[in-house]
Amino acid sequence: MTSRKERLAKLVRVQAQLKALHETRHAGFLSEAAAAENEAVELVNRFDAEGSMSGMFPDIYHRRIGKAFARKQEQAQLARDEAEKVAVATARSNMVERAYREARQWDDRLTADRERLDMIERKSASDPDQSSR
Repeated sequence: MTSRKERLAKLVRVQAQLKALHETRHAGFLSEAAAAENEAVELVNRFDAEGSMSGMFPDIYHRRIGKAFARKQEQAQLARDEAEKVAVATARSNMVERAYREARQWDDRLTADRERLDMIERKSASDPDQSSR
């Protein structure tokens, strides 16, 4: 059976990976929202440009502009949701790291205590006169 320290060390790694996943998804959603906004702005600029075909097909332009802004809002909402997940993952990661540090310190103390006891036992076993005094 693995020790608590080893299990916590694995959990720290998993939590870090999960946090990185949420951060990556958050960045992707932000990027998609910015791209959708840029598309909408570009369509608006083309709509107002001289020689544009918007006079012939205004409904198509308005529909595409509306869809681009809707996509921007959707992606921005997904980014906000993912940011909340990043915050939760950060909190979990911090808790697990704290538990791991405590387990590691406890394990280090036990190891040091065992080493001291072994040294005392070796010293008393090697010096029989000392134990009879």
